Amino acid sequence: MQGSVTLEIKNNIGTIVFFHPQSNSLPSEILNKLASTISQAGTNDEIKVVIIKSKGDRAFCAGASFDELSSIDNFSDGKKFFMGFANVINACRKCPKLIICRVQGKAVGGGVGLACAGDYCLATRFASVKLSELAVGIGPFVVGPAVEKKSSVSAYSTLSINATKWFTASWAREKGIYSEVYDTNEEMDQEINKLAENLTNSNPEAMKKLKEAIWSNTDHWDELLEKRAEYSGQLVLSDFTKNAIARFKSK
Repeated sequence: MQGSVTLEIKNNIGTIVFFHPQSNSLPSEILNKLASTISQAGTNDEIKVVIIKSKGDRAFCAGASFDELSSIDNFSDGKKFFMGFANVINACRKCPKLIICRVQGKAVGGGVGLACAGDYCLATRFASVKLSELAVGIGPFVVGPAVEKKSSVSAYSTLSINATKWFTASWAREKGIYSEVYDTNEEMDQEINKLAENLTNSNPEAMKKLKEAIWSNTDHWDELLEKRAEYSGQLVLSDFTKNAIARFKSK
């Protein structure tokens, strides 16, 4: 597998780190491993709180792998690829442990969805966001419910429609995507460590119930996100989308 997903457990904190050399993009192998690792952390009694982060000091996540998108030539493979994002989001919401997301840099598409699938998200001022899917002929369908739930229909539609614009970390903070924004990685990490340590001293059953309350009214997301994956899996086969992806790859 090009890239990696790891889980480290220390002092009852489970830290999941994903990496891909192309700006921490998310090909199928990374998505599948990320979903299974989140689920694994949720069932590990040694873990009381989960942190999700990516490697490096620059991009948090570049979203879907354009190399893999451009190679899809049938609906089944298209749906399967986008189900990778659905599975990660569903793994986050079903995980009985509270999840803290660390966003050190730019987040695109599925990266925004991942940030919104966490329960508490901290970022730096360099962590601008963009939902670029419409610009390549698809649409942010699978990540949409997570973005809309964390922020609002208005914020989701703004990001979705203005698909070529980067929105600042401050904007994302105002809309509720980020809980807090810091000037440096060091400041952000200090707060993440403090919050995670505090949560390890909280009542596990209370945190589980809080998680259930936060994600109430999402029991239908298994079916909803599968349907959204079908939308994208069909659209990625169009000539419009294939040409748009080719133009993006050539830049």
